[in-house]
Amino acid sequence: MNFQELFSNFSNIKVAVIGDVMLDTYMWGSVERISPEAPVPVVALKNKEYRIGGAGNVALNTVSLGATTTILSVIGNDDDGKQLKKLFEQNNINCNYLIESSDRLTTNKIRIIARNQQMMRLDAEHTNAISDHLEQALIEKVRLFFIENIPDVLILEDYNKGVLTEKVITTLIALCKEHGVVTAVDPKRKNFFSYKGVDIFKPNLKEVKDGLNLLIDEINETSLQHIHTELKQLLQHEISLITLSEKGMFYQSPIQHKIIPTHVRSIADVSGAGDTVIAVASLVYAATKDIDLAAEMANIAGGIVCEEVGTVAINKIKLMNECKTLLQ
Repeated sequence: MNFQELFSNFSNIKVAVIGDVMLDTYMWGSVERISPEAPVPVVALKNKEYRIGGAGNVALNTVSLGATTTILSVIGNDDDGKQLKKLFEQNNINCNYLIESSDRLTTNKIRIIARNQQMMRLDAEHTNAISDHLEQALIEKVRLFFIENIPDVLILEDYNKGVLTEKVITTLIALCKEHGVVTAVDPKRKNFFSYKGVDIFKPNLKEVKDGLNLLIDEINETSLQHIHTELKQLLQHEISLITLSEKGMFYQSPIQHKIIPTHVRSIADVSGAGDTVIAVASLVYAATKDIDLAAEMANIAGGIVCEEVGTVAINKIKLMNECKTLLQ
């Protein structure tokens, strides 16, 4: 594989990401004492940092690899939404198809960190499904986007915050099939079986076990192939890509299957690793139609971002160099 050429070709791939976007706020400080008011540490704040989270982090990963990327979602008409849009624009992510609504709250995950440890997280969010009016407005935004610029791949990133309703999911998958667009999904429990007919279905092992109501202790190729068979019967999808935490990941396509072990890492934080995996796997598959290569590269990318504290996008040069070393 000529990785130099592959990474250069990413600039020719158009990616659309739809799902639950969020703002990640990091408050960094130090702890020197315990509060006299309650048995809790007092964090002396030193700086605040805003990052793109949720489905937005998937978009940040694909644009970091050079792909033209558009984000589609519903956010609140609030200060957090304005901050999030600003971050999208600064990172060259097309946010012209975002819907701002005074009926919604922009999801903001506020993390307080001291000594490289998360002391507390505060979540500001709505988790109810978007209204029928917003649902239709989002579908029309996607239709408009397809008229103006058909993507090569559509990634559906579900965080159970209400943007990906069953109607939105089924309508978009049908639209992609009509236009020959690759579909990839990172699902959550609520709509787990709504993603019928997608190309890549990427749950983690816990989500699969919960969704299928399985009690499996031993994870091996045989048990994972059985899981794929059960998923296939329900979803009629093309490829299962199941992340296995420290054990790596498993994929099965119509012609091949494989467990890919993790590479030895110094893990600092697993936040956002799933976003990176679906972003890299989807982008590589759209560029090559090679699921083995896509899974191998996504496995490496997921490990790389776990070495950083907080939600970060994959570093293109670092990923390319590791792929050259590990996959040649």
